[in-house]
Amino acid sequence: MSEANRSRGLALAVLSAASLMVVLDSSIVAVALPAIQAELGFGPAGLAWVVNAYLVAFGGLLLLSGRLGDLVGRRRVFLGGLILFTVASLAAGVADDAAVLVVARFAQGVGGALASAVVLGMIVTMFPEPRERARAIGVYSFTQAAGASIGLIAGGALTQALNWHWTFYVNLPIGIAALVLAVWVIEPDRGTGLRAGIDALGAVLVTGGVMLLVFAIIQAGERGPGDVLTSGSFAAAALLLAGFVLRQAKAATPLLPLRLFRVRAVTGANLVMVLMVSGLLGFQFITALYLQKVLGLSALGTGLAFLPAPVMIAIGSLGFADRLSARFGPRAMLVTGIGVIIVAMLLLARVPADGHYVLDVLPALVLMGTGGGVAIPALMGLAMSGVGPEDSGVASGLINTTQQVGAAIGTAVLATAAAARTGTLTTAGEQVRAALAGGYRLAYGLSAGFLAAAVLVLAARKPRPVAAQPELCTAGEAR
Repeated sequence: MSEANRSRGLALAVLSAASLMVVLDSSIVAVALPAIQAELGFGPAGLAWVVNAYLVAFGGLLLLSGRLGDLVGRRRVFLGGLILFTVASLAAGVADDAAVLVVARFAQGVGGALASAVVLGMIVTMFPEPRERARAIGVYSFTQAAGASIGLIAGGALTQALNWHWTFYVNLPIGIAALVLAVWVIEPDRGTGLRAGIDALGAVLVTGGVMLLVFAIIQAGERGPGDVLTSGSFAAAALLLAGFVLRQAKAATPLLPLRLFRVRAVTGANLVMVLMVSGLLGFQFITALYLQKVLGLSALGTGLAFLPAPVMIAIGSLGFADRLSARFGPRAMLVTGIGVIIVAMLLLARVPADGHYVLDVLPALVLMGTGGGVAIPALMGLAMSGVGPEDSGVASGLINTTQQVGAAIGTAVLATAAAARTGTLTTAGEQVRAALAGGYRLAYGLSAGFLAAAVLVLAARKPRPVAAQPELCTAGEAR
């Protein structure tokens, strides 16, 4: 292996490790919430903001962070975000007051957005050759797809073996090591510069709009899905985002160039991302509840029960996804992978109240991981295809933003539907476990519905026929 390839490989490892740390943080704290509530005295509504403060900041700032990377240099934005995230993790770990913890979690979300928004753009710039790029995106996709499951495992282990503070302290050695290595192995990039000016008004509109949208969806998960369309938060978010679109059409230096949406692959990939993540992240939330409330597993046992999914994702995304994508094209692999995940969801839609993990859950987790390991790298590749280097940061931020919106939608819709169905069954005289299982079965069916809608989007957006050489088939099909 040449010195240049070794350097790029190490840079990819650093970027992936940092990305994994950020993704882990969105789920690692979930298992520790009861312990945090007991020690810091959170009320039920306040406790949710240990998670929500992170999600609102992270989702709201991804697009702005991606464009900042294009303008001032992606390496600079990545390092700044990594520093802020690591310092905020220390503040969260030492927090002895509920308000301090929530503020620290918001700061973590800001740092996480800065660091992660530019990673995919850095990778596609670093690996211009299609097959090398496909393999590199496979590594990155593993961190995105498997990170939440690994976070549940780590959160359960750290909370049970030590205490909840360590769910934040664990970020310190990872963040410091990633920072030192990044300074060493990632080459500086200049960016296009701020001389032409940054669209400050567009930045305010989109950041406020996405933050309010995520907040409105979170409210819907707490109060019911009908609330989101009638809430003031949703109305304000819609107004701000509509203003943002109008601003981008007229701005001399737009934050999100609307020309990106003329690339069919970019538009289709972002639509599919919202639907696909709505099904996948909602599935994770519901499965954790089923394992604990119906099957009676402990927090650590629940985390370990998810292990087959990231293992299969790793085998797919790191082992063979790039070769299959090069041979059959990313679109075909995306449809196939989503199809396998739909089968997994339909299996889970049959889980009984007296179920068994090995018989009723494990086969679905294996299928879900296999499908995800194939589909997610293909989707990430499509999202970045046809995008020039000057826009790779904002395209990376855009696909990450739609991922966060999908996660919020899926969790809110599935949690609300499951709770409503459980309440109906309980009122009808069902035993608690049977009623819970009935609610979760409905949620799994809705997950399958989200994923089926993603397949319909792909079917409706057939690629334009192009003449392409075999080694360029990935880029050609993406168009």
